[in-house]
Amino acid sequence: MRLENGFEVSAPATLVWDVLNDVPAVVPCMPGAELTETLGGDRWKAVVHVKLGPVAFEFEATVTRELVDAAERRVVLVVDARERRGRGAAHATIDSTLSESEGITFVELVTDLTLKGTVAQYGRGLVPSVAAQLTGEFAANLARLIEKRDEPSRAEPAKPVPVSGLRLLLRTLSALLKSLGSRLLRQSRAG
Repeated sequence: MRLENGFEVSAPATLVWDVLNDVPAVVPCMPGAELTETLGGDRWKAVVHVKLGPVAFEFEATVTRELVDAAERRVVLVVDARERRGRGAAHATIDSTLSESEGITFVELVTDLTLKGTVAQYGRGLVPSVAAQLTGEFAANLARLIEKRDEPSRAEPAKPVPVSGLRLLLRTLSALLKSLGSRLLRQSRAG
């Protein structure tokens, strides 16, 4: 499935570009993710913790930076992940592009995502909304990371907290209900 998300950062594109290309610093910005190993060059290993209600998933992932185009401010990452207990797998190609206007940088993310196994069953229908929620949390964490880049001393990164699927599900359901309510209200006024 194809997911399109984006966010703004109140910083110049050159700074955001430098931070986004520091993969070991950026991985912990993704909720529930932690970097476990640098394989050299443009490859890393990470673990991603996700909790969907009572079911917890732990993915071992390999992240590969396949393309860096500084002139176009474009980076392509490929993530291959397997759930540690064999309950599924995920493959994602994440294409990030930066643009700047008046000191504000817009980061556009286009993700081609494939889920397999139990993970696909749990995520069916919710993945776009959950991805949007995670992108929002990632953007907030990234903004904090960029702000810290200017501080003389950086604190140790916090231990990653598993992504709460229940919290994301509730936010998603709330957004869907608001959308449905708005549509019904418009229809009743039109009819």
